[in-house]
Amino acid sequence: DAEAVLNRVSANDVAVEPGRIVYTQWLNERGGIEADLTVTRLNSDRYMIVTGVGTQVRDFQWLMRQIPDGADAKLTDITEDLAVLGVMGPASRALLADVSDVDFSNGGFPFQTSKEIDLAGAQVRASRITYVGELGWELYIPLDGAVAVFEAILDAGKNHGLVPAGIHAMNSLRIEKAYRHWGDDIGDQDTPLEAGLSFAVGWDKPGGFIGFEALSEQRRAGVKRRLVQFALEDPEPLLYGNEPIWRDGEIAGYITSAMYGHTLGRAIGLGYVSNGNGNVDGDFIAVGTYDIEIAGRRFKAKASIKPLFDPKSERAKV
Repeated sequence: DAEAVLNRVSANDVAVEPGRIVYTQWLNERGGIEADLTVTRLNSDRYMIVTGVGTQVRDFQWLMRQIPDGADAKLTDITEDLAVLGVMGPASRALLADVSDVDFSNGGFPFQTSKEIDLAGAQVRASRITYVGELGWELYIPLDGAVAVFEAILDAGKNHGLVPAGIHAMNSLRIEKAYRHWGDDIGDQDTPLEAGLSFAVGWDKPGGFIGFEALSEQRRAGVKRRLVQFALEDPEPLLYGNEPIWRDGEIAGYITSAMYGHTLGRAIGLGYVSNGNGNVDGDFIAVGTYDIEIAGRRFKAKASIKPLFDPKSERAKV
């Protein structure tokens, strides 16, 4: 019953072919986002769920509570069994081709697919997915093979300009790409429609999902607030989060997460814009003028509901 349980909990449709990765949210009955994660189908009755390190226990317990009595479904936390490396960037395909015989081409290994590969003597699950907006693969490695895989990648990376990077670099890149982060940009009081995640909702899948009724009603009525990406016009000031958002001279929200965007060359932030007199849509966002208040000073900002970096997501799918 793994498919039936997960499809009831997941807003997106996880009834896919083995090897496919599905980006989805788990919602409450109000349509609020309880979790933001990926579900990878391993075979006909097994899935792998990948969520953020800060919400591992919370999401595990949420799913456990949703498994109906009598369902033939078992949930196991395998976090401590695996190490994870992200090989990301335009040269990631060439680098991985130097350490594995697998076909990493776009045709042989499409975006949002996952397969087991041999790498440095270890059986590794490679998933073509990204949280930085670039071509890349996440590698899930058994602990006893993690050091060998890491060293093999570092050695091969000498020919491809590999640079080790940490969570702050990842956070800057994901904000430039307007990727949401649960706990900052989205949470149990925010819906996929307000967060601009309606593309990850399986509206027509059989049986619906938890929160379907509330979300469908909001879809009919429209939203009063919308998550928007902002870029300061002045490249000097920095954003850290919680700065007030001014629209046409009135406070309309606040920044939920922000960092300096090294690709875009200025501070980038995400934040909700609200409309006390009606709905918020693309036209409402487009006709406003925006300032972000930093330490009592207002700085002009560009607002967009599409990612300011690679809005068509072409770089990750090349």
